Amino acid sequence: MIYEIIDNILDYYPEAEVWRVEQAYVFMAKFRGAKSDCLGDPYLSHALNIARILTGMHLDVATVTAAILHEALEYKLLKKEEMEELFGQEVTNLVLGVTRISNLEYNEKTASHRENLIKMILSLATDLRILLINLADRLDRMRRLRCQPSDMQISVARETLDIYAPIANRLGIDWMKKELEDLAFYYLDPFAYQEIINGIAKKSEEQEQYISRVKEIISEKLAEHGLNAKVLGRVKHVYSIYRKMLAQNIDLDHVYDIIAFRVILKNIANCYEALSIIHSMWEPIRGRYKDYISKPKPNMYQSLHTSVIGPFGEKMEIQIRTEKMDKIANEGIAAHWAYKEGRKVDEGETERFSWIRQLLEVHQEIKNPKDFIRSVKFKLFPDEVYVFTPEGEVKAFPKGSTPIDFAYSIHSEVGHHCVGARINGKMVPLKYELQTGDVVEIITSSKQHPSSDWLKIAKTSKAKSRIRHWFKVQETQRSITLGREILEKEFRKRSLNFSHFINSDILHEVAVSFSLKSVKDLLANVGYGKISAGQVAGKLCHLTSPEEKPEKPEELETKPDLQKKLPGGVKVRGVSDILVRLARCCSPLPGEPIVGYITKGHGITVHRAKCPNILKGSKDRVIEVEWDETGDGVYPVGVDLICANSKGMLATISAALSNLDINIHEARINARPDEKSLCRFVLEVKDYDQLKKALTVLRNTNGVFQVWRRGFSAKSS
Repeated sequence: MIYEIIDNILDYYPEAEVWRVEQAYVFMAKFRGAKSDCLGDPYLSHALNIARILTGMHLDVATVTAAILHEALEYKLLKKEEMEELFGQEVTNLVLGVTRISNLEYNEKTASHRENLIKMILSLATDLRILLINLADRLDRMRRLRCQPSDMQISVARETLDIYAPIANRLGIDWMKKELEDLAFYYLDPFAYQEIINGIAKKSEEQEQYISRVKEIISEKLAEHGLNAKVLGRVKHVYSIYRKMLAQNIDLDHVYDIIAFRVILKNIANCYEALSIIHSMWEPIRGRYKDYISKPKPNMYQSLHTSVIGPFGEKMEIQIRTEKMDKIANEGIAAHWAYKEGRKVDEGETERFSWIRQLLEVHQEIKNPKDFIRSVKFKLFPDEVYVFTPEGEVKAFPKGSTPIDFAYSIHSEVGHHCVGARINGKMVPLKYELQTGDVVEIITSSKQHPSSDWLKIAKTSKAKSRIRHWFKVQETQRSITLGREILEKEFRKRSLNFSHFINSDILHEVAVSFSLKSVKDLLANVGYGKISAGQVAGKLCHLTSPEEKPEKPEELETKPDLQKKLPGGVKVRGVSDILVRLARCCSPLPGEPIVGYITKGHGITVHRAKCPNILKGSKDRVIEVEWDETGDGVYPVGVDLICANSKGMLATISAALSNLDINIHEARINARPDEKSLCRFVLEVKDYDQLKKALTVLRNTNGVFQVWRRGFSAKSS
């Protein structure tokens, strides 16, 4: 394989110093050559696969060399200084960057956490080639994931879908993004993946005929108008079809735009003429036309997008572009990330990705890959740093931020009582500037309070505003105390009992007469010196007669906190006569932590505490709920498994569940080509403990290979 890699490099860069690649191969072969991976292949084949992917992208010798050596520092096969001496500073810097990103730990959390982790990875990659090596590493790892344990498969696949596929998308490497998504989808939901694959396979002959016919119609019609066009048709990749099914809540039979067409012409004028001809042939769908030629995306992507009602009454997506535009898109230079991820590009992010325009300009002129890569070294987020909390959450801050900013980002009280910070396990002063990748732990003390010096140390507006607010509150409190003392003295002079008036409506009326909202505001203004004690006493005497005594405020009647039993064995504190239902997305069971979510017109929906739908929703609608220990009944829960496709297997599974007094409410079986079956069950269980017993029994049943609970996470149990 090493000679194939060298031949690839020489094909696009004949003057390359390929001896450096051979040197790296020989070095790694000494340590890894005799070892085999879980597939039985030589361990070194992983590094060579990465190198081959990169040569397919026409990367330079330094990148390919670093790819072969990418694990050398991580596994301490040699020291940084030794690598510099043997392979040079450039290769060493690339390997260091790859190692640093590889060591980041991913915990499945909120969308903002994933976004910040993506930004952290991008900011750590001070050289574009570092990202490309990491992406190639992840792609080969996904291709070889089948020999790993099922829990690792799910974990790696989730990280790939959440982190690495979006990065490939942002860099415009569309083919890699699609393959990463499809591979991850295969492991995260094998049942749905297989259903789509089977559905596409059934229609393959019909689709080929359809594509051929539509291409013929478009080509002939354009040729009639003197336009020579190259027309391409393709079936969309599996994960994009799945997302469409999910978004529109439809099955595969009702996805009518699985096939997309691309029309490639010589110049821009031809593109608009072709668009007009296609719209005259078939009815365009309103709202689906986009002109990215006259108004290119910030990343310089250009094309005309339209959807029409096709020749057989079906929806059909068509892209129209020039040969140059198609070449740019296919080479991954036009980054589709903002469009594909469904969010707008703000001005700051447009500026950060200005390197794409530079890449576009340089790529047309430079033939030497080494010179090309040198011309596009960059740092994507120079004005931001990304750090970890001790729990693994990623937080973003402006460059120059300190532990003070971090503390206030957690909570105001944490900030107010911050006395120090531990960065990567070591104590640092509060003026320490945070660096990307730092793990930050804040140390607090109840005796600590903000200092005026903190305003000079803090970088974020949030921290500064909270510090100023604390000083304002303290000043207001001191003014209230002082105002109270001044009024007490004034009232004693006038033989008035201040304590009789402080909580009365009369003193509140006095405050209102000064255009203030409360008695506290009145006391503060007296303390500030804005209102005199004599003015307050005079107003009070005017509003009440000398004989009048303040009424003793009535005791408020307190009612006990209601605990209303509601359907589903759930109690909602303080709420009565309200509809309660169990969420289908996560199917909570008695014994699991739960929360309630107030929906519009549908009462309260009970979710598992870690359900992503709760994390994405409004915190104001979250309500405390708890299981009713006196409740009984059974609860539906989805369980999927992969088992041998053999006679009596279903009976064995049914018997195992029956012994646990568990009923199978629903079952769907789908045979696979590898002589295994995908089984999707809906079980009726009493609580979480019974479910755990069922999963344990099934995992220990002969012929059962994988078992998992359906819900918001494939690895939940």
